[in-house]
Amino acid sequence: QVQVVESGGGLVQPGGSLRLSCTASGSIFSINAMGWSRQAPGKEREEVANITSTGSTKYLDSVKGRFTISRDNAKNTVYPQMNSLKPEDTAVYYCNADVNSIYRQHFWGRGTQVTVSS
Repeated sequence: QVQVVESGGGLVQPGGSLRLSCTASGSIFSINAMGWSRQAPGKEREEVANITSTGSTKYLDSVKGRFTISRDNAKNTVYPQMNSLKPEDTAVYYCNADVNSIYRQHFWGRGTQVTVSS
């Protein structure tokens, strides 16, 4: 069994920063890509950032230049650093991991709330 757990959400003022983290644990042989998606009330879930095992990254256009994702392969952990936050970044942020276990499977965390408000 594999668990994906996020942490680091909270309330921040516009222009502020937050650093989230996400760790995958359990019966893991290796992890391919890890990433973050978000879902705001009344909107569809969208992928925010993604990082492969070799460090290649992709970002949603609206967060480019503000968000940076990094990864510690030894800890099976990713760290999205979110700067210059805007009210429209308010959402539940979900971590996901493409895991090689007994089978190759995709796992999701339960999400962490990020609220950007003055």
